[in-house]
Amino acid sequence: MNVDTARLTYPQRWILASRPKTLPAATVPVIVGTAAAIKDNVFQFGPALAALIGALLIQIGANFANDVFDYKKGADTAERLGPTRVTQAGMLTPAQVYAGMVVVFGLATLIGIYLVVVGGWPVVLIGVFSILAALAYTGGPFPLGYNGLGDIFVFIFFGLVAVCGTYYVQAGTVGALAWWCALPVGFLATAILVVNNLRDVKTDRIAGKKTLAVRFGETGARGEYAVLVILSYLVPLGIWLSGAAGPAVLLAWLSAPLAWPLWQTVSRLEGRILNKALGGTARLELVYGICLAAGLIISRF
Repeated sequence: MNVDTARLTYPQRWILASRPKTLPAATVPVIVGTAAAIKDNVFQFGPALAALIGALLIQIGANFANDVFDYKKGADTAERLGPTRVTQAGMLTPAQVYAGMVVVFGLATLIGIYLVVVGGWPVVLIGVFSILAALAYTGGPFPLGYNGLGDIFVFIFFGLVAVCGTYYVQAGTVGALAWWCALPVGFLATAILVVNNLRDVKTDRIAGKKTLAVRFGETGARGEYAVLVILSYLVPLGIWLSGAAGPAVLLAWLSAPLAWPLWQTVSRLEGRILNKALGGTARLELVYGICLAAGLIISRF
């Protein structure tokens, strides 16, 4: 839902630009990765906290980049169906948002220095590629989001990299449990993007933004959403049956009642009403992640 831009204070405009509703995608991987570390008895508070702050900063920086680069590429117009974008709405200038992006990524780099001291050179690779991928999502000569690679990007960086990276800075290695846990987190983070792209499919076609929803149509996007959600609920069963953790990981299934009404919305509706499903899918990931984390911790005992 768009907001009355005239009533927002300067700090509120920056908060809007940070897109708070998207932040579960950065928070959940750290929660789950840390819970896996607790279960494996390798938890370390300092690296876990630093991983959380760093993940949030990279997410916010990516949101700033998306805001300004989409505006420059013409993807954000007055016909936009999604939440207000500060650059397109004239609340902040492109130069201001770009400067904000640089500052936030700079802060993330400072956090990364501490994590490098803790985890060594692999953390350098994780940090550098995470920031580059955030910039390349909508910026550069071959923006990932404009060429149908956004879904893969989200799954890799908000699932595999984020969960396993969080585990690694605490354990110094990545165990099988971390890889298992990264899968559903990545699936649900990608499902958030799918809803976003389904909502914007018509305007993205006009702007030349070739998301998977544009390439394969609305039916394809809805099918992708269903597969991602179903797979996320099958993974806990795999974790248990593989012996990586106990049956308590099935607590993740407690979030399933949230998924059904979301599917009803995504499968039947289109346009602006999908903003509710977008926020709902982010909440689903958060609740799922908390339940899975609780199951992992219980499995330790």
